[in-house]
Amino acid sequence: MRRISRRVVLFPVLAAMLLFSVTDSTPAQVGVTTLPGTLPDGATYLIEVPANWNGTLFLYSHGYVTPGSANPAEDVGDPFTRFFMLSSGYALAGSSYATTGWAIQQALPDQIAVLEQFKKMVGRPKRTIAWGHSLGGIITAGLIQRNPESFDAALPMCGVLSGGVATWNTALDSEFAFKTLLAPGSGLQVVNIANPIANLDIAEVALAEAQATPEGQARIALVGALADLPGWFTPLSPEPVPTDFAGQEANQFLWDSQVDFPFVFAFRAELEARAQGNVSWNTGVDYRRQLDRSIGRDQVRALYQQAGLDLDADLKTLNDTARISADPEAVHYLENNIIFDGRIHIPVLTLHTTGDGLVVVENESAYKQIVDEAGNGELLRRTFVSRAGHCAFTPAETIAAVETLVARLDTGRWKNVDASDLNNAATALGPAFNLYVTTQGAVVPTPPAYIEFEPRPYLRPFDQLTADCRSGFFCGNPFLEFNQH
Repeated sequence: MRRISRRVVLFPVLAAMLLFSVTDSTPAQVGVTTLPGTLPDGATYLIEVPANWNGTLFLYSHGYVTPGSANPAEDVGDPFTRFFMLSSGYALAGSSYATTGWAIQQALPDQIAVLEQFKKMVGRPKRTIAWGHSLGGIITAGLIQRNPESFDAALPMCGVLSGGVATWNTALDSEFAFKTLLAPGSGLQVVNIANPIANLDIAEVALAEAQATPEGQARIALVGALADLPGWFTPLSPEPVPTDFAGQEANQFLWDSQVDFPFVFAFRAELEARAQGNVSWNTGVDYRRQLDRSIGRDQVRALYQQAGLDLDADLKTLNDTARISADPEAVHYLENNIIFDGRIHIPVLTLHTTGDGLVVVENESAYKQIVDEAGNGELLRRTFVSRAGHCAFTPAETIAAVETLVARLDTGRWKNVDASDLNNAATALGPAFNLYVTTQGAVVPTPPAYIEFEPRPYLRPFDQLTADCRSGFFCGNPFLEFNQH
């Protein structure tokens, strides 16, 4: 395929065939050279170069891999986008990372090692663009912060851009509220998790019991509000109206039970093992104030009133319950893996769904805040898709973002970054790319859904400026009181 001006439009049936016939590691396009290999630390890598390579390399960072799961090298997020990128002359590369889990410590050097392999095996790219999904989004932002000379632009998608410390502190706020209000005396561990599987079982049982009563549902909403959990779960469903508080809570229950609880009550143990201690704290946090700043404030108040519960009493219970302190060396590990300083030197375009309940859209506010404080706001542009789900983008939406970023490199100016421009660009790609693949494997024609959107501030940010404050340097950070330990 060629760029937007000269495209071959595929019918949806061919798009479905592509989905099941193309994998990230098996070339299905004529003229594509595939170069797999293994790095010294055991990570595998995958490089794909089309015959019409235009000199631009996209280095892909994949998302979180559950500990113990298969961990192949990946160089693109989906087969449709792969087809477009290679047909348009872009080279693709990426590694598996040497370990699974919160593998940022391994991913950052592994991805740079892939770049060196590319130079040896293919040649030096004219331009290198970092991109990635989810954990790969935080890795993408980490790569350009640690290795600014190696990249020309970056596209973090659905990225954990609040950084590691803020992410796990926010998770702790929800865990703490859940245990305190819905699972007291259950043996549930919120930090220093000894048996992840058993711990998750305790949480899931308590969650199911809570969902069976109006009182429990109200408290589930409060738990979600402390992490700005959206009330929208299924990607192709309509978003609940702002006053459908019960519908929002039902969706939050799905986020907790199907997605978030495994991370906060089980996978946290993998990170604690890496960091050799507890990485999170909630000392100094005023949960009443946190709720007041949350997107779920009105929902929580309404559900508490309907259930006949005393919200003030529950907030007092949270604020009066003994707090959790972090292990300083473990926090230092998580700061290294990774928090952000905002010192970007290249164009960065981010992409996020508004209804993401695993990596909430407010992560984009945290990243913008530190980039602006560093004086680099002109280099950053954020784009948003109105859809539920984590990384729930269509190939057309992804490609439109790619071409917007490439145009910024070509012209030196940001152009056509408005939602209407992005939707027009995505629509022009035709039905082969304007589709969504459900978890059941169904290929559903889906129009682009870019939207003009301004996310609320991240509830408990922690960036390099905050870390400097904690170390005794003056910075005047208004959120410092939430971040001491």
